[in-house]
Amino acid sequence: MRIGRIVERPGGRAIAQRVGRADRWWLRLRGLLGRDRLDEDEGLLLVPCGAVHMMGMRLTLDVALLDRSGCVVAVFEELRPGRAIARHRDAHAALELPAGALRRAALAPGALLAWEATP
Repeated sequence: MRIGRIVERPGGRAIAQRVGRADRWWLRLRGLLGRDRLDEDEGLLLVPCGAVHMMGMRLTLDVALLDRSGCVVAVFEELRPGRAIARHRDAHAALELPAGALRRAALAPGALLAWEATP
């Protein structure tokens, strides 16, 4: 899995520094299953992805759904294990972050995000 960071556009403010890009079906299928925790600067970007589920998860997560341009179309804070969210018709990617990350970053629908590969 490639690792990069999520930045807000314009300006380049870093939202998360260590974000895996799950852009293959087996990487998306596994997602964060089996993880007990995420550090504050960690996350996972699932591409393509229009919905996420929390079945079998051990973590509470924040999730931002993004359209094809990287614009946030929906945010879900503190999704607990065992819960699911409905598909968003405009979503093309899902950014999974540790609980509280969306509030700390003040991310809301309309924010423009980009994933940048790190060397």
